[in-house]
Amino acid sequence: MTSPSRAGESPAASAGVAAPVADAAAGLPSPAEGRSPGRLMWRRFTRDRTGVISACVVLVFFALALLAPVISWLYGKNPYTTYGLDRPGLLNEFSYPVKPNGGIDGEFWFGIEPQLGRDVFTQLLYGIRTSLLIATAVTVLCVITGIVVGVTAGYLGGRTDYFLGRFIDLLLAFPAQLSFVAFTPVVYALFVSEEEETSTALRVVTLILVMWALGWMGLARLLRGQVLSLREREFIEAAKVTGASPWRIIRKELLPNLWTPILVQSTLMLPAFVTAEAGLSYLGVGIVEPTPDWGRMFATGARHYQNDITYMFFPGIAMVIFVVAFNLLGDSVRDAFDPKTKR
Repeated sequence: MTSPSRAGESPAASAGVAAPVADAAAGLPSPAEGRSPGRLMWRRFTRDRTGVISACVVLVFFALALLAPVISWLYGKNPYTTYGLDRPGLLNEFSYPVKPNGGIDGEFWFGIEPQLGRDVFTQLLYGIRTSLLIATAVTVLCVITGIVVGVTAGYLGGRTDYFLGRFIDLLLAFPAQLSFVAFTPVVYALFVSEEEETSTALRVVTLILVMWALGWMGLARLLRGQVLSLREREFIEAAKVTGASPWRIIRKELLPNLWTPILVQSTLMLPAFVTAEAGLSYLGVGIVEPTPDWGRMFATGARHYQNDITYMFFPGIAMVIFVVAFNLLGDSVRDAFDPKTKR
């Protein structure tokens, strides 16, 4: 005869107690297992449809930038050949495409450039490559510098925090865009005389250095504030009591708690640097002819928009899509790390 259940205990409760035991005996993971913070973050992110779509769009842009030479080879065109000047019938007497919509057809998918008749599709591909190369390099340097300066100032405190804080305040006093425009030609002049032409490699390095020098302070100040609050927590004090070195405390205790602001700020910094680089090229102090670049394409389109507005359409739409997708990705990453901030 079966013994009765204990008073107040339902069959469902009894089954709930026995289920984990049975799962363990069968070698199956329980629902509570395997839910590390990283997996929970990834699960929240994959459930955000906007974030997933934005990530896919961003990956497509990076893939286009990396595979630009391959795509150009398969397409059969390059961004430097002046097809309109070399082949009669592509440009009219005013050096604008003869065919409608900027010369779009089966041979030139996005049309040809006014005046010179270069292929717009390959120019756009290589322009994405140039802009993302510069912006990615600047973002990596700014993140590394922001982490080093911000964590150092917040953890050490005292005079170190004071002097680093005043240095950050001094650099933040410079208006970023105006400083980029003002300092870039100065750096050029330090390495190249006025009679010589500045090489593309020097222009790229100069743009990276100037934007890096004036772009890391926001992340550093943010991390400094985070570290100031974290260093007073119990787990930091416990690590000090056990005799852990400052480097071990920073590496094992502080940095794992700073990945959220670091990743979020990185996803917001990169599109900002893309637009900054394009603005410098548009103003003539960044990338110049014949190197393909988003900003240079905008400058060319601005000169010819009244007679050929199609040329500006493709780089404009591409930049809008990229910037919006990256900003939405940053919002999704922030919400995945900290669901309390989700609106």
